Amino acid sequence: MIPEVCSNPDSAVILSMVLGQQTLRLICTTTAVQKRNVGASGPEKYTEAFIKKQIEEFNLGKRHLANMMGEDPETFTQEDIDRAIAYLFPSGLFDKQARPLMKHPTEVFPEQRKIQWGEDGRPFHFLFYTGKQSYYSLMHETYEKFLNVQKHQDQLTAQDLPLQKEKRNLAGSRWLTKIELEEMLLEKVSDDDYSRFIQLLQKLVALPCADIEEKYIQKFSKEVPVQLQKVVIEPLQHDERGVAFSTGEGKRKTARATAIVYDNGTGKITVNGIDILHYFPVLQDREQLLFPFQFLGRIGKHDMVCTVSGGGRSAQAGAIRLASAKALRSFVTEKEVEFMRQAGLLTVDPRVKERKKPGQEGARRKFTWKKR
Repeated sequence: MIPEVCSNPDSAVILSMVLGQQTLRLICTTTAVQKRNVGASGPEKYTEAFIKKQIEEFNLGKRHLANMMGEDPETFTQEDIDRAIAYLFPSGLFDKQARPLMKHPTEVFPEQRKIQWGEDGRPFHFLFYTGKQSYYSLMHETYEKFLNVQKHQDQLTAQDLPLQKEKRNLAGSRWLTKIELEEMLLEKVSDDDYSRFIQLLQKLVALPCADIEEKYIQKFSKEVPVQLQKVVIEPLQHDERGVAFSTGEGKRKTARATAIVYDNGTGKITVNGIDILHYFPVLQDREQLLFPFQFLGRIGKHDMVCTVSGGGRSAQAGAIRLASAKALRSFVTEKEVEFMRQAGLLTVDPRVKERKKPGQEGARRKFTWKKR
């Protein structure tokens, strides 16, 4: 039998072996015809018996191909198969889907269509005809977990028992991405469906007693790897009074700041020898300066002495914020340092004022055009 080669770059080519003959046969069908045939063939297309038959034909074809190439069929790998196909059927087509193909049936046929219906053609799952049975099953299951947690909370309230108010800290983890969720469900998920599922998970985590479904929540979250292994944090130092302190430096635009944070303080902060209320009369600047302490829950527990120069008040507040955040690293754990990095407290703000351009009124603004 002579091999038939399909030259249409938009065609999908399936390589199969003819039983009882050491010959190859290429079945070439266009993408539209193939999709129409799959829809017309009905659900029996990807039944367990069909997949089993395809695997048997693939194994037989692999042995024939190995014998044709003079190789051992027992040690003939997928790489050897691809190399043999490229040698026997050289193709210059750019579209890889149009080239001859011989893969294991589990890689060719979609896994989500296996065994979803019985011999009578009826689907097993009641959400089959929604087109997204895995996604809607997941939404049903998640909402059921949500109702179970609410029921548990109502039982605790009826018995006058305190609710567990410790919420799960998500600073060191992230939710599964859309692509990762699609790989888990084995079906496509739209952006709206993905955001709807994440919102339901966030509602579940926000409940006071969500820890009873901790294992279920962990299935859809991944820990963010720590990226501060190479950063050396200086140990605490002690002054003549025996008080522990740490030093940090920061910058913002043209402002440069040095901050010394003392332990066991009362929350007193001085900038260039002046109290913070007088040096930064604008509330926004003081909030920016105190944000690292607020983030770690350490307001009123430390004293800080700052020295700053250059720039305006806003830039100086940003420089002191970075310096104080670096100094606070010596007082907290490595996990809290990672939370600070993810919150952007340890990152230098690179934004500066854009320079004026020649021939223009400003950095971006142009002169008003006049016809005469």
